[in-house]
Amino acid sequence: MAPPREPHPHPSRPTTYEDLLAEGSSVPTEGWDFSWFEGRATEARPSWGYAVAMAERLGRARAVLDVQTGGGEVLDFALARVAGADTGESTGASTGEPIRAGTGDAAGADTRLTTGAPAPKPPLLTLATEGWPPNVAKATALLRPRGVGVVAAAEDAPLPFADGAFDLVVSRHPVRPQWDEIARVLQPGGTYFAQHVGPSSVFELVEYFLGPQPDEVRGARHPERERADAEAAGLDVVGLRAERLRMEFHDIGAVVHFLRKVVWMVPGFTVEAYEPQLRELHERIQTEGPFVAHSARHLFDARKPG
Repeated sequence: MAPPREPHPHPSRPTTYEDLLAEGSSVPTEGWDFSWFEGRATEARPSWGYAVAMAERLGRARAVLDVQTGGGEVLDFALARVAGADTGESTGASTGEPIRAGTGDAAGADTRLTTGAPAPKPPLLTLATEGWPPNVAKATALLRPRGVGVVAAAEDAPLPFADGAFDLVVSRHPVRPQWDEIARVLQPGGTYFAQHVGPSSVFELVEYFLGPQPDEVRGARHPERERADAEAAGLDVVGLRAERLRMEFHDIGAVVHFLRKVVWMVPGFTVEAYEPQLRELHERIQTEGPFVAHSARHLFDARKPG
């Protein structure tokens, strides 16, 4: 989603309930490009600026794996920064353009690569996995020009790589981290650097449609639980930060598109199944202003001993 700022209605944008539903239902959902939400929904960004921080890690790595790359947008942005630093060219990151294109984590961050360190170089080997066929196709088209191979692999399947193949594994918003597999494919001394979705993320919206959720559902993805799982797999967690961030939905079309795109929020969501709740929420937004929710994010920095 776009970073927070005052929305300005577009003169040609639909305004009726029916037209907003139709538009939100028709926008393509493949990849992690959230630029369509510009002016319609906003989300504050984590202070650590994951996409920029990933670029710094890539510039020091030799063999990299991006797990569940989505449409490849974040990896593409990070590799572009490294390539720009290597050649002395600007990547345009300071404009915030990649955030409009869906990386979502550089807004407000210092977009300069660290100075005083050895000049970053693109990794010798970079691979990515993705499980959803439309995203596999999109990521392949985006990342092939950068020499990145995209491997189709289900999110819950073993990673199709040899033991100790990578010195850096990255991931932005994996559905469920496979700690044993991450530890297996890391070299001794290698790093897992990732941004995860935290507990009860956007649950104001989830519970609007599904009703109150049990504690075990609300507490899933808790960073301390994930820390314990990572350590049980043999990794040392050397850094863990968590933040909750304000989100605003300014029209019902944005809600519909979000729930179609982030399918695990309200499983089986369709406009037809939830039409009464959608109509009520539309009227609420019209009279009270944007629907406010809060996303949860945490940053993992874990090392494999050795």
